[in-house]
Amino acid sequence: MNRDSLRQYRYFLKDSIRKKVDFSQTDQNRGIGVPPIEKPCRNDAVRIDLVRPGEWKNISKVDLETAIGRRRSRRTYRNKALTLEEVSFLLWATQGVQGEIIGGHTYRTVPSAGCRHALETYLAILNVEGIVSGIYRYLPLSHQLPYEFPEEQLANKIVDAVFGQPYPGNAALTFIWTAIPYRMEWRYGLAAHRVIAIDAGHVCQNLYLACEAIGARTCAIGAYDQEAVDRLIRVDGEEEFAVYLASVGRV
Repeated sequence: MNRDSLRQYRYFLKDSIRKKVDFSQTDQNRGIGVPPIEKPCRNDAVRIDLVRPGEWKNISKVDLETAIGRRRSRRTYRNKALTLEEVSFLLWATQGVQGEIIGGHTYRTVPSAGCRHALETYLAILNVEGIVSGIYRYLPLSHQLPYEFPEEQLANKIVDAVFGQPYPGNAALTFIWTAIPYRMEWRYGLAAHRVIAIDAGHVCQNLYLACEAIGARTCAIGAYDQEAVDRLIRVDGEEEFAVYLASVGRV
């Protein structure tokens, strides 16, 4: 192993960079306007209204101890669809907004460094009742799910994009989280990137626990072909790129 490279990559896990950043020169402290807290949606996009919190009718009550105790990564799924209500619940649990928008910040169901929430949520949907297969993106502010575009042979393409791991091709859907780094860089400059990765962990753990309430299971995916996933969801790979995935299905 290359020891110099190992030290370089280990440095990313440390917060030492915080002592080297001149925070007075971040865009926030230079008076540059706060970046959008949600990626804009095309005006002509078909938007699906999701079931809102407080309106769940078929979401089980699972106590926290049970949910944590049953949490597992599951890679084998039944060929059974999720419902729109269940998808609504999973999206709310992982990125739902709580309270008002204040100064370009939103409080959500997961923590985020500086309340910056640099992640976007895409869904590669294969088997959800009443929803055509394709790529979708969650809008937390309106709790809607716009249809981004269809994708032929989506199951095969997502399997190829995760180096042949088969289970996303058998799942009901796969979450694909992207980062828009500038949302965090605006506040933290070069200290932004480590905390984006931490934020992604918060989001995926909420997905694991929320799946316990709907009789589904999930498996996080950290090994993927970066360029292939970015092409699949049609992001530029520079200002926005995939950082984490997780498949969800019945077991």
